[in-house]
Amino acid sequence: MLNQINFELNDGEKLAIVGPSGSGKSTILKILAGLILPTKGELRIFGEKQTYLRLDQNNPPDVRLVFQNPALLGSLTIEENVGFLLKRNKNLSKKSIHETVRECLAEVGLFNVENKLPNELSGGMQKRVSFARALITDQTLNAKSKPLLLFDEPTAGLDPIASSRIEDLINKTNHKASGSSIVVSHVLSTIERTSDKVLMLYGGKFRWAGSIDEFKKSEDPYVFQFRNGKLDGPMQPKDI
Repeated sequence: MLNQINFELNDGEKLAIVGPSGSGKSTILKILAGLILPTKGELRIFGEKQTYLRLDQNNPPDVRLVFQNPALLGSLTIEENVGFLLKRNKNLSKKSIHETVRECLAEVGLFNVENKLPNELSGGMQKRVSFARALITDQTLNAKSKPLLLFDEPTAGLDPIASSRIEDLINKTNHKASGSSIVVSHVLSTIERTSDKVLMLYGGKFRWAGSIDEFKKSEDPYVFQFRNGKLDGPMQPKDI
C-alpha cells in the first residue's frame, strides 16, 4: 500500500523507481496510467489534475504504458495492435495508418510482420511490438505536452544480452517520442542505462531520491542494501 508518496517529474527527465518486490512500484505506474484510482491525494499529469472518473475525452493525458509482458491482443494482427489508437481518427486513411505502423515497427527493427498474429512471432519480437506501439501518437489529440512513457519491469527474467537490447530500445523509444519516462525495475543495468534520476521505494514510502550517479555511490542503507543484494539492512524480504 502506498502511503503519502510525493514526487515530481520534469519534462524530458528519465526516472527509475526501484525497490524490493511488493513495495508498490507497479502500483504507481498503474495509477499514472489510469488503471487504478488513488484513494487519497492529488495526481497531476502535465500540470492538469486527473480524476480518471471524468477524464476529458478531448484532451486526455498522453500516457503510454509498456507492460512487463507484451500485452498484445491475440486475435488482432500486428498492424491492428500497433495502430489501434489511430483508427479513432476518421481523417486518417488506411494507407496512412499502414505507413505509420510500418515506420514505428521499423524503428524497433521489425519488418514485414504487419499481417502476422502475435503467436506467429517470438517472445522477443512481441516485446519489440509493444515498444512500437508506444511510439504511436494518438493523432486525434491536440497534445500540449510530450508523452509520459511508463515501463513496467521491461527486462525482468531476461538474460544480460537480451536485457541490453531492451535497454537500448527503451532509450531509443524515449528519444523518438521526445517524452519523459519512468522505469520500474530490479535490474541494475536497466536502472543505470535508462534513467538519470532514481527513487527508492520501500513499505509504500519513498526512502531515498537522487541522480543516477549518486545512486551508484550512495552509502544510504536502503540504496546500499538494494544495490549489493544484502540480506542485512532496513529492507527485509517477504517470507518465501
